[in-house]
Amino acid sequence: MYLTKEEERIYDGEAGESLRKAMEILVALGDINEAPHLIPIKSAHVSGASYKTIGDAYEFVESLDARVKVQTTLNPIGMDKERWRELGVSKEFALKQMKVLKAYEKLGVLPECTCTPYLIGYAPERGEHISWAESSAVIYVNSVLGARTNLEGAPSALAAALVGKTPLYGLHLDEERAPSILFDVECELSDAAEYGALGYLVGKIADDNIPFFKLKTMPNADDLKALSAALGATGSVGMFHAVKGEKGITPEALSYEKPSEVVEIEKKDIKEFFDASIPEDAVLAFGCPHCSTQELRELCRLLRSVKSKHEVFVFVARRLAERENAAIKELKRLGVRVVCDTCMVVSPAFERFSCIATNSAKAFRYVPSMCGAKALLVKTSNISRCFEI
Repeated sequence: MYLTKEEERIYDGEAGESLRKAMEILVALGDINEAPHLIPIKSAHVSGASYKTIGDAYEFVESLDARVKVQTTLNPIGMDKERWRELGVSKEFALKQMKVLKAYEKLGVLPECTCTPYLIGYAPERGEHISWAESSAVIYVNSVLGARTNLEGAPSALAAALVGKTPLYGLHLDEERAPSILFDVECELSDAAEYGALGYLVGKIADDNIPFFKLKTMPNADDLKALSAALGATGSVGMFHAVKGEKGITPEALSYEKPSEVVEIEKKDIKEFFDASIPEDAVLAFGCPHCSTQELRELCRLLRSVKSKHEVFVFVARRLAERENAAIKELKRLGVRVVCDTCMVVSPAFERFSCIATNSAKAFRYVPSMCGAKALLVKTSNISRCFEI
């Protein structure tokens, strides 16, 4: 891989050991993927922020002595920074988690702690080259916003942030963004959870191939967010394209030929996810990925006319919660526990529950292994089934 004189200087350690390590990661990644050179990026998003998942590996981050070159946001940590005691997080865990957070902050990473930075003012523009980790965000920004990033891991995203560049390969290239399997969805979808179920199915089939969806209904942004998250949970998909009829839903859908390989998805395939009844000991959890403004307001509307039989948690980026103060106040008045900075999957606070019902197919995939709880998928629009009128 070709390096400029300045990049060679960094690679040789003349800019310090931390940047040398970062450049070493990028060069290795570029060589493996036959990248011709590095390209500048506009932003980065780093995963590996929860002490529950990163453990003492944060000491590597702590050892670095450099500052990020581009706007860099951070994935959810393992607790609500302000309300961890209320959620039953131990002091020992909290102290370790704050060390992780401080290690990233020392590097200049913004402590936003969300899997949806594109909802709080950090949305990349179409065609922008970025370096993001967190599969749900990667798929959303590639597919829905038209930005360009590979599915980075925590080390490569952080390395790119420190250098301000990433290798030119994969989804940064036009030809690598072409779809290879067409999924003909022969039924109408009316809820974000149904789009999540679709993503769950397709991720397992597509693996690392780019899906092209032929839909009968027009999804909104939250539907596409749910679809993105589920695709990343069961497959290695980096993006998708979607159309309804001849109308492009995603910005690049009409730029490529429709794939010749076709897989049909029927209503029964989606319906299978929603047959289970909700047991009395279940808690309800919404916001994986973190809730949007529209989702918060819709939950307020749905919960006004019911009385909870279950404990309800809503996860949201702190900045968005502050912006949507009225909705947050109403949710709290309705008995909902609003949680920032974390989610049910990456926090030890949710390991005490035996059953978690959620509208997130991503959480449905990860809750059993990450929390040791049974997971049930419920439609947001059918939330009244979980409550007493």
